[in-house]
Amino acid sequence: MAVAIVTGSGGLVGAEAVRMFLSRGLSVAGIDNNMRSAFFGPSASTQWQVDLLKRRSGYLHHEIDIRDRDSIEQLFSHYGKDIAVVVHCAAQPSHDWAARDPIADFTVNANGTLILLEATRVMAREAVFIFVSTNKVYGDRPNHLPLVELGTRYELSSDHEWHLHGIPESMPIDQTLHSVFGASKVAADIMVQEYGSYFKMRTACFRGGCLTGPGHSSAQLHGFLAYLIQCAATDTPYTIFGYKGKQVRDNIHVSDLVEAFWAFLQRPQVGSVYNMGGGRHSNCSVLEAIAMAESLTGRPMRYEYKEDSRVGDHVWWISDTRKFQSEYPDWSQRFDIKSLMADIHHGISARLAA
Repeated sequence: MAVAIVTGSGGLVGAEAVRMFLSRGLSVAGIDNNMRSAFFGPSASTQWQVDLLKRRSGYLHHEIDIRDRDSIEQLFSHYGKDIAVVVHCAAQPSHDWAARDPIADFTVNANGTLILLEATRVMAREAVFIFVSTNKVYGDRPNHLPLVELGTRYELSSDHEWHLHGIPESMPIDQTLHSVFGASKVAADIMVQEYGSYFKMRTACFRGGCLTGPGHSSAQLHGFLAYLIQCAATDTPYTIFGYKGKQVRDNIHVSDLVEAFWAFLQRPQVGSVYNMGGGRHSNCSVLEAIAMAESLTGRPMRYEYKEDSRVGDHVWWISDTRKFQSEYPDWSQRFDIKSLMADIHHGISARLAA
C-alpha cells in the first residue's frame, strides 16, 4: 500500500494532511514529538490531536525528532519505495522564540529539512516531497511596498501592479531583514528547491500566509487567527503588537491547503515554488478580525495595544495564488474569511464544552 509520511503530524497542517490521505486510501506514518509544547508551553501541546489520529485505521505514529538522522533513516528504510509522498510540516514557527535560541531554531527548521530530503533521495527517490514553507522567506521586503493607511487596515496602493492579486513568487528574498526564524526557513526552502533542481526530485515549497483552522493548537506567538478567536471565546485579554492593529494577513483554511497538496501529488513537478494563502479571497487586519470575533461571541473583546512591532513582521501580506491556480485549475478555496472564522469558533467552542 502507498504510504504518506507526514512530519508534524499532530500540528494544524500535519493532522489535516493525515486525515486527507487516510480518506483517499493511503496509509500514513506520522512523525511528531510534541516539540510545540516545548516551544510554547503545555497549552500549545499537540498531544490531543495525536491521540485522535492514533484511533484512525491506517495511521501509525512515530515519536521522532526530525533532527535525529539515524531514526529518520531507519523509518524511511522501513517503508522504502512504498513512500508516495512526504509532507514536511514540522517546524519551529515563531519569530520571537527563534531569537531566544537561534541554534535550536536552525537545527529544527534547516537541518531537519535536509535530513528528510536526503532520506527521501536515498530511500524513496520517486516520492513527492512537499514542504510547508512561509511568506517570511521574503523578509520585511513587503513592508517597503507603497502602503496606504485606511480606517481599519493598511492597504497596498491601488496603482501598484500587485494591488489586485497580491504578492507573487517573483518578489526577491535577498538583502532584507528576515528575523532568525525567517532565515532558517529560507535555508530549508532553498534546499527543497535545490533537491528538485539538482537531483531532479519532485519537490514543492508552499510559502504560506496564515494557515489556520479549528485544529490549531495556537499560542500568543503563533497562530494569529485561532489564538485571537480563542481569546474572544474565553474572554482572555489579547495583545496587539504594533502597526495600530491595522496589519493585514491573508488566511487560508487548512483543508483548502491540503487539497492543494493533493492536487500537486496528482501531477507533481520539479522544484516548484508557490505562494499559498487566502489571497484576496480571504484576508483581514487584526482590528477587522477582532470585530468579527466580537460578532461571533456576542460580546466585546478585551485587548491591549503594544507599540513595538515584532521583528520581521509584515505590515501587509496578501498572497498572489494565481501561479498555483493556473497550473492546477481544479483547485479552489472553499472558505472565505467569515466562514473560516466561524469554523474556528465552532471548533474552539466544541473543545471548550467537551
